[in-house]
Amino acid sequence: MNPTLADKIARAPKAELHIHIEGSLEPELIFALAKRNNVKLAYDSIDALRAAYAFTDLQSFLDIYYAGASVLLHEQDFYDMTMAYVEKALADHVTHTEIFFDPQTHKERGVSIATVVAGIERALADGEKRGLTSKLILCFLRHLSEEDALATFDAALPLFDQYKHRLIGVGLDSSERGHPPSKFERVFAKARERGLKLVAHAGEEGPPSYVYEALDLLKVDRVDHGVRSIEDAALVARLADSRIALTVCPLSNLKLCVFDDMTKHTLKDLLDQGVAVMINSDDPAYFGGYVNANYFAIVDALKLDDREVYTLLRNSLEASFVTDDERAAMIARLDTHWKQ
Repeated sequence: MNPTLADKIARAPKAELHIHIEGSLEPELIFALAKRNNVKLAYDSIDALRAAYAFTDLQSFLDIYYAGASVLLHEQDFYDMTMAYVEKALADHVTHTEIFFDPQTHKERGVSIATVVAGIERALADGEKRGLTSKLILCFLRHLSEEDALATFDAALPLFDQYKHRLIGVGLDSSERGHPPSKFERVFAKARERGLKLVAHAGEEGPPSYVYEALDLLKVDRVDHGVRSIEDAALVARLADSRIALTVCPLSNLKLCVFDDMTKHTLKDLLDQGVAVMINSDDPAYFGGYVNANYFAIVDALKLDDREVYTLLRNSLEASFVTDDERAAMIARLDTHWKQ
């Protein structure tokens, strides 16, 4: 990659809209928290844990992901994890982030949603003092039942009021195969009635029909991943016309074998057809890099030019769940940087 372009990307103000906070839990912190909380891990060293990151698909990753999350028990654990991500985001010149968290992952260990949110919120508030604005999105695990999701949503209702400045939406994640968005139509309808923002993972391992379901049944504001949308020309045209963003995660797609080579990634084709694709890190501790690393990898593999990179960066700002004035200010900062 051209060194000048690489430097422009590295220092560009950007938004990250697809980041699972539990997926930012680095092995070093996993072991530190395990020691602090007296949690026995299945791996005897940091190197042994990293060696297990040879994923063949989404489920093989999730097995490790949930094991890593087992060390998170107290509010301070969630603060420490989130603060570590805040440092990485600031280093990558992320100025706005919208973070996913999975309360059902922690509920089975007896950790309340209130504990999870309190720890994350405290770190994000500290990050905001340093220039990183942020929102929080509660995600439902799609391999569990909708009844479980509905119970989780009901339990979280007081938190949507208490943290309404930060906790602004719901999402859908975990294993996609065999768990279509339609499975969660009722709980998304309840969230929509409360005026919450809606997002859902679709079209990563699942087919384009899952993207249609996310749009038509869940009525999402953004689609997470969506890279298989390219297989349906009518869907691509619809996404382009509606400007519903796809929060693409290149290193994740490569690590989970959605594509066997980054040069085969569909991002450029989607971008060329006017779809609002943008770049994110997904679960960076597991997939080999935070947001700038994802930009570098995809720009290098697909030979994206200055104009295309600017469009990706601007898309990240335009797709953010912020006010019109906040969005205009973010775009102005990007434009100033890019012209320099």
